[in-house]
Amino acid sequence: MEQELKKQLETIKRGTAEIVPENELVEKLKKSISKNKPLHIKLGLDPTAPDIHLGHTVVLQKLKQFQDLGHKITILLGDYTARIGDPTGKSETRKQLSEEQIRANARTYREQIFKILDKSLTNVVFNSEWLAPLTFADVIGLAAKYTVARMLERDDFAKRFGNEMPISVHEFFYPLMQGYDSVALEADVELGGTDQKFNLLMGRHLQKEYGQEPQVALMMPILEGLDGIQKMSKSLGNYIGITESPREMFGKTMSIADELMIRYFELVTQVTLEEISVIEKGLKDGSLHPRDVKMRLGREIVTIYHGAEAAQRAEEEFKNIFQKKELPDEVPECRLDSGELADGRIWLPKLLALAGLASGTSEGKRLIQQGAVKIDEEKITDPDIKLIPVDGMIIKAGKRKFAKIIL
Repeated sequence: MEQELKKQLETIKRGTAEIVPENELVEKLKKSISKNKPLHIKLGLDPTAPDIHLGHTVVLQKLKQFQDLGHKITILLGDYTARIGDPTGKSETRKQLSEEQIRANARTYREQIFKILDKSLTNVVFNSEWLAPLTFADVIGLAAKYTVARMLERDDFAKRFGNEMPISVHEFFYPLMQGYDSVALEADVELGGTDQKFNLLMGRHLQKEYGQEPQVALMMPILEGLDGIQKMSKSLGNYIGITESPREMFGKTMSIADELMIRYFELVTQVTLEEISVIEKGLKDGSLHPRDVKMRLGREIVTIYHGAEAAQRAEEEFKNIFQKKELPDEVPECRLDSGELADGRIWLPKLLALAGLASGTSEGKRLIQQGAVKIDEEKITDPDIKLIPVDGMIIKAGKRKFAKIIL
């Protein structure tokens, strides 16, 4: 038993930021091993956005590790809590999503999470199953189990209260509802990011209030984005989306800072701790080149979401583009007709937008001014330029985006 306990603890503690309390996790694992009864592990996800990026997968990878150890996994899609919106880290009340938006996002989430988890071994539930039937008296009873003073200890609420910014009463119900989810599921362990600590501990508190053995809160660190400074976020543009093309995922991975490589290996890949230790040692003693290690990281990430063959192609294409200065195997085409030309010319920012290389002319202008745009390998820095497009002309924006002009 001691050997199995050691193995499980080593796997579970991989990359974790905090386990509250760790001694209770050890006791739960001992009981699980001795009785050959898996622990019930819970992860709650609010389907507030349709797409998942690599930062979201940090907790999913930890859930996969629990699954591989034989424990029972439940993904809770918070269709009811999403109607409130998690106030964590927010300086103002969040807009509530419609039921239609929530269901659409939930469908996408389900498709994406099974790129990591074993679908046949994963239980997926919606918290409307137990929250919707609660009577008003039940809700009052739930609210009575926590004080306003304790709620205002939460950092974001405290800041807003101190700055005399509005806090809607319904926002207090978010942590109560998330905590009640743990009661409904009788969870042994709940996973979340470090920003979810208050909500996870609420689950422990409410389980005690309802006469259950309290769950252990296991928190994972927040993954830094491609800039190496701020957390991975779509709004900041420093993300790797798990539905992006193999080429885009590989290229973005190659742009991360060298000092983040080991952290990414540990948090978002399935490479063993032993292998990661060897890689880390090789980087320190110079026996491994950072470029080669980063290519391994790119292959590992792309393989998870697109398969080994796609990862190999993405690596070869990257080498062709950046080491041999060749074009990618497939260059998206942009077909122009005479209606888009004025006197046979077209404003370059408009062309970038039409070719899908920029989200609009404003971004197109910015890319040109940053020196990120090349026409047939010639850098263009004048955002006011009007081109005479030529059939077969190659436009490059940034390091990884290409388009071929077809007239």
